[in-house]
Amino acid sequence: MPVQSESLQARSPQVDNTADFIYQPPPSAQNAQRILVKPNLGYPVSPPVTVSMGVIAAVLAGLRQVSPHAEILIVEGVCSPVSLEKIASRNGLYALLDEGMQVIDADTLPLKEYLNRSPHPARFSSMFAPALLEEVDCRISVGAFKRTLLKDAPLISASLKNLYGLFPRSRYKARSANSRGQLHRPSVPLVLQDVYFTIGHLFDGAVVDGDRKFVSRDWKPDRGETLELGKVIWGDDLLAVDREACRVGGEETPDYVKAIELLRQQRGQA
Repeated sequence: MPVQSESLQARSPQVDNTADFIYQPPPSAQNAQRILVKPNLGYPVSPPVTVSMGVIAAVLAGLRQVSPHAEILIVEGVCSPVSLEKIASRNGLYALLDEGMQVIDADTLPLKEYLNRSPHPARFSSMFAPALLEEVDCRISVGAFKRTLLKDAPLISASLKNLYGLFPRSRYKARSANSRGQLHRPSVPLVLQDVYFTIGHLFDGAVVDGDRKFVSRDWKPDRGETLELGKVIWGDDLLAVDREACRVGGEETPDYVKAIELLRQQRGQA
């Protein structure tokens, strides 16, 4: 299957009102045989902690429009004792699926070791994630827009942080078997650099559900307050989409986005 490398020629991010959002998939989705969609559905909590069914429905409709016969695989790894099947059922995901779509728990998939393409790996020289990522024609990250606090510093979660759910808990767990504590050491912003250069660069598109922004008072990503934004931010490049989501949501661009952009430039010049 063709694998997209990171591209600086991707379409600029788009910002739509939630009610007007019509997803236009990247070129790799055109007449694709297999498409992977990674939604933020890791917690048994309703939006905006997780993505809304309205945004997911629009993404699936856009993909089906350009690929009528594609197998569309909705892949997520949960962060709680509640199974993905139960979370998807409670949120109404199964009602959106046609016969060519299926929901898959990332923790059940065969793994592959992905080399870190960064010129300066932060912690991991390689990371394990589903081999399926390189067995599809197109990969889309559909993230919620959240701000939490880790070590008294704000952490923005959007399309890139959403990819944490693809890493197996069996390998990256720490004190809790339900989470991926190893991916918090030495810090999430540093590990996100490795996430991008192992699997993030493979993704062809990103969608951030900014209908409401979730703001936590601490590190807990499932307890906090919500702020109305009424927007969906989407495009081909995860970093550009996350940067635009921060602008729309009144947040500073995260240091990890700036660091990855710099590393990507260095890699392109090498």
